[in-house]
Amino acid sequence: MKTLKAGEKVPDFTTTDQDGNVINWSDYTDKKVVVFFYPKASTPGCTTEACNLRDNYEELQAQGYAILGVSADSEKRQSNFKNKYEFPFPLLADEDKKVIDAFGVWGPKKFMGKEYEGIHRMTFLIENGVVSRVIDKVKTKEHAAQILSDS
Repeated sequence: MKTLKAGEKVPDFTTTDQDGNVINWSDYTDKKVVVFFYPKASTPGCTTEACNLRDNYEELQAQGYAILGVSADSEKRQSNFKNKYEFPFPLLADEDKKVIDAFGVWGPKKFMGKEYEGIHRMTFLIENGVVSRVIDKVKTKEHAAQILSDS
């Protein structure tokens, strides 16, 4: 797993959001963007994390950030997740893992003693197409505060 690091350019990608709309990374390269990766829609930790970003969305927008959530879930699952919790940002349905691989967030994980392959919960802060900061120890309950802090 080669994860993107601060100072690296985000590779171009195209995928779909929860409604089947085509999302091109090129539409975001001139913006400040929070791209957060989460293992599975509607699971407790992922719900907590996404709801924290929703609850602090105005403050994140005030700082100039667009937000994109990404997991390997289907459009339907992402749509149900977004609608249930009224997220004001798109959720990318990256079933073929193009975006996940581009950012390098897929790899070995451990849970309750079992090893398996999956998405690492990570967030990338990006300006003008270049990673400015990577948050690899995401605190789901205070994720917006992590993004808005300088460390």
